[in-house]
Amino acid sequence: MNDQEREAREALERVRRDSETVGSSALARMGNRARDHFGARDAEGAAEGGGTDPVELWGRRIGRALSLVGVVILALWLLVQLRLL
Repeated sequence: MNDQEREAREALERVRRDSETVGSSALARMGNRARDHFGARDAEGAAEGGGTDPVELWGRRIGRALSLVGVVILALWLLVQLRLL
């Protein structure tokens, strides 16, 4: 194997390794954002004086969970209407 071929293989290996790192970190960030959204992290400390209103916190969590259930039901209904399911 000559030097040029070896360098090309090393470059391809670096690209493969770096692209996996970027992809996994993007997936991790997306998962963290979804967890924070459904966990209502944006409601923490939003009350007057920097406190957290437990009713508002749980209301957001329940509302977001119900919206997720609604989206899944609507998606299934659409698949049934299109006769794909």
